[in-house]
Amino acid sequence: MEKIWSKTKIGNMELPHRLAMAPMTRSRAQEEGTPGELAALYYAQRATMGLLITEGTQPSDDGQGYLWSPGIYTDKHIDGWKKVTDAVHEAGGYVYIQLMHAGRMSHPDNTPHHRQPVAPSAIAPGVEMFTATGMQDIPVPRELSQEDIQTTIADFRKAAAAAIEAGADGVEIHGANGYLINQFLGENSNTRTDEYGGSIENRARFAIEVTKAIVEEIGAERTGFRISPGTPLGGIQDGEQGPELYRYLVEEVAQLDLAYLHVMHLGDEQLLQDIRSIWQNPLLVNRAGRTLDDLGVDLDRGLAEVVPVGVWSLANPDLVERLQQGAPLNEADPTTFFGLGSKGYTDYPTLGELKSQEGLH
Repeated sequence: MEKIWSKTKIGNMELPHRLAMAPMTRSRAQEEGTPGELAALYYAQRATMGLLITEGTQPSDDGQGYLWSPGIYTDKHIDGWKKVTDAVHEAGGYVYIQLMHAGRMSHPDNTPHHRQPVAPSAIAPGVEMFTATGMQDIPVPRELSQEDIQTTIADFRKAAAAAIEAGADGVEIHGANGYLINQFLGENSNTRTDEYGGSIENRARFAIEVTKAIVEEIGAERTGFRISPGTPLGGIQDGEQGPELYRYLVEEVAQLDLAYLHVMHLGDEQLLQDIRSIWQNPLLVNRAGRTLDDLGVDLDRGLAEVVPVGVWSLANPDLVERLQQGAPLNEADPTTFFGLGSKGYTDYPTLGELKSQEGLH
């Protein structure tokens, strides 16, 4: 694990080590999308992770998928995120706000305008969504018109500008995990016959145009992009052309000189090696199913510069210190991953707090 503790540079950031906090939905924002009161504390507690990539944050009313997810498109949202970024910067960390348009992974009951979800094609994902009245089937989405697509690209651009105004060090474009950009990439979720569907080049067009708009707005050195080749999340199927599509997408996005590419790696080792050879800038690899002992494997093989960590950093605000000392980790409580309040959010103890508690007994 030696390489984990070496410094590295990503975009404008000088990072103290090779770990980062992965984006994780926590569903604790206020109803209108402003980060909740505890969000600044939650992120600041984890500032030693160096680069913190926030939970998915919607760029518009249409972009919301889940209850109590944050937005970054109103003045109130900007003010709320400013508290978060200030707290993290004060604690010595960096913040990238992840821009996530949920697309068809939504329900009218979960959005401010209560409208039908939108998607590249009018095809439901075939899964259920949690709402205030319990689990419900996700309805068939409305197919985005070409005019709608241009409006959505503009929404991403405005959200990126708002994130920088809120003090973020950059944004991560969420092109993964079954959400809108991934829906354009998917063979079974995009059956369009215009220039945004059909061929590999056409299915990748929306992702590339969103990225270009954001780079134009805030700069490539403050822009990251996340992909998840082969993910079945949200009912997405890449089809036989999947690896070819991702090689094409990475080649095109690589020309924009982004701060980083973030890969949710699900096991296609050849594709990961191909992406590494194409992508010359910093690569973040979050390898599904890895153990703590495997944490540095992609660094050692030269396949990644940084390894983002999800649940371990959620449950251990001082994960860096624990790993450096070989100390045991707090167990994460999955029943508190999503929801309201401090339980399972800001109340996981640090090593120092545990020692203090022991001293009191």
